[in-house]
Formats: sequence, structure tokens, C-alpha cells
Amino acid sequence: MSASMSSEMSAEPNLTPLLDVVFQLITFFMLVINFSNENYDQRIKLPVAGSAQPTEDGQKGVDEDRLVLNISNQGHLLVNGKDLPSDKAGAEIRHLADLTRRNLDAAGVKKSADLPTTIILRADKGTEFSDLYALITQCQANGFRKFALKAMSGE
Repeated sequence: MSASMSSEMSAEPNLTPLLDVVFQLITFFMLVINFSNENYDQRIKLPVAGSAQPTEDGQKGVDEDRLVLNISNQGHLLVNGKDLPSDKAGAEIRHLADLTRRNLDAAGVKKSADLPTTIILRADKGTEFSDLYALITQCQANGFRKFALKAMSGE
């Protein structure tokens, strides 16, 4: 009897293919993760507003294009860590509008003077209104019509 017990085969699964698949899935999800926080400059101190509400992704379409513009307390546009004064900010906004138009052309969306992109303005609480208005005017001159202002909730 003991001879028959020792001759039995033990069935241990080979985990190497399973580990390979899990590792590939982890790598895939790390590559496609949304890095939306890189658009938010930490140097910006948002103003506090009692009526501020978070933007809900469920309210807006998933395909809606958004562009985040950070504005320093001197009224300069902050792009990729660079501080752009108003003359260079206009050129950057024009460049962003051209990129948006090219993306729309590539997607086969019909041409329009107004761009469907929503501009999210994150202005520092020390920003003068005249500087903010000048950037909004430059955005409008380049075809952007939808705007959202960011603020911290006062609650």
C-alpha cells in the first residue's frame, strides 16, 4: 500500500504564465493611467468661493475636450513650469488653438469658427482681473468660447 501512495503524482499548477500576464496587465494600466494632475500647477493658490462646486465628469460628455490654463498672481500664463508674460501667452494660446483645430480635422469633425474645447482657468487669488480678462480675450480671439473658473470651496 505504501508503494502506491508514493507513486501518485502531485498536480501543482505552473504559475509562471499567470505571473507574466498579471505583470503585463500592471504595466499596461500604469501606461494608460490618466495623468490629469500634471495640468495643475501647485504654485497657484486658488481663491475661496462659497458657491464653488466640483466639476462632475458625469455631467459632461466623456469626449469633451478640456484645456487647463494656470495663471500666476502676476497675470502670467504658466505652461510646463514656464512663466509666460502676456505677449508670449498670446502666441501659446494661438498654438493651442491650432493644435485643437488639427485634432478636430483629424477626427473628422466639421469645421467651425468656435472651438468645442472648454478652457478651465485656474487663476491665483492675487491675480488682477484685468490680467485675467486679457487672457480670456486672447482665448476668445482664437476661437475658444467655453470657460470654467476654478475656485476652492468655502465650506
